[in-house]
Amino acid sequence: MPPADDIHLTPWDLIAISFKYMQTGILVPKPPAGGERSLVDSLVSSLARALGRHYHLAGRLAVVDHGDGTVSIPLRCTGEGAELVHAVAPGVSVAEVVGTLQYTPSSVVRAFFPLKGVYGADIVVDPSLPVVGAQVTELADGVFIAMSMNHAVGDGSCLWELFSTWSAINRGEELTVAPAPANRRWFIETSPVPIYLPFSSLQDLVVGRLETPLVGYGFFTFSASSVRKLKAQARDEMPEGNISSLQALVAHLWRAVARARSLVRGQETSCDVIVGCRGRMRGIPAGYGGNAVVPRRTPRCTVGEILDKGLGWTAWQLKRAVESFEEEEVRGWLDRWAREPVFMSPSAYQGDGALVIAGSPLFDFFLNDFGWGKPVGLRGCPGEKADGIVSVRKGPGQQGSISLEVTLVPETMERLVADHEFMEAVAVPPA
Repeated sequence: MPPADDIHLTPWDLIAISFKYMQTGILVPKPPAGGERSLVDSLVSSLARALGRHYHLAGRLAVVDHGDGTVSIPLRCTGEGAELVHAVAPGVSVAEVVGTLQYTPSSVVRAFFPLKGVYGADIVVDPSLPVVGAQVTELADGVFIAMSMNHAVGDGSCLWELFSTWSAINRGEELTVAPAPANRRWFIETSPVPIYLPFSSLQDLVVGRLETPLVGYGFFTFSASSVRKLKAQARDEMPEGNISSLQALVAHLWRAVARARSLVRGQETSCDVIVGCRGRMRGIPAGYGGNAVVPRRTPRCTVGEILDKGLGWTAWQLKRAVESFEEEEVRGWLDRWAREPVFMSPSAYQGDGALVIAGSPLFDFFLNDFGWGKPVGLRGCPGEKADGIVSVRKGPGQQGSISLEVTLVPETMERLVADHEFMEAVAVPPA
């Protein structure tokens, strides 16, 4: 274990402290009989070794008071470890978890995740909170393995990397390539390090927090052939657009959600696409171990336009959002935020006509075989996200399959599931 040191957080990291922990989980087959302790002991040992490679994630966030009304928040590499919970749910089957297309937050599935309802800023009241938690729940015919991560210490790429390392070690794979140095956060040249935050703003994130309203949760899987069909349709309608498979699929969802929300035709609607900065900005390595994403919003358009102008035109707006990424603009935001920090909640990105698109099919959680069989399904934690949040996942089975994890207010979700045009493209049953 390297000596304890402080990793100073960037604006990308610090703004994410207002978010809830990221959470994902996979369903794997029941392992061969060998005793309850052997399963748990093996997973505890392999997680500890995975944290040895990503040692910063065994640390804790700290609040350093500078005595002038400001604080800084480093990730302190204390080696205290992660939380791992072992639970049993012998009355729950795999089919009950992955065989449900849409449901209002299930207390059963929520119980499979650690650190539920916890925000990054909760370190103000509980500095002992781990930045990573895991839970292993034994079901009647399978095992659900979940992980939660404080969003201030990394983005979805970081969560994927730790989860993949854990599974690889547990199945006995020798990992020869060292991870990127975790103690090298990337700052622009003009940024102060550390960044000082007004303590009152940090306190407000805890004291003034609003409860997330009840949302419906849908997990929709689209086969490779269905995705190809949507892409072909979008390209036929917009030949010059060079539309991607994901842009066509998200456009299909965006139009369906506009119908399900019963929005008036003249109302503005938008999608914020979360775009990765690795490979797009100078100096950020491919394996960078912190947050490195920015939202890019689609050009202004109305509900009537995305419904009348078709799938291709709508997908083209998503493409334009991604292509609007400009490094100098992002650098300018990083410079301003470091000097005048402003926190916001995930709901600040939203509105009645908005969606936020995060995640990527490049993170294939179905590869996370822990040693006794590949995953048969994956899920996020129901009830942890706000209305309009969409997580993109690699689908099961054949290459090109994509799943969309969607949260919407319950009445909107009911109308979405009843939308024939949308559901015609969805694979049933989902996985």
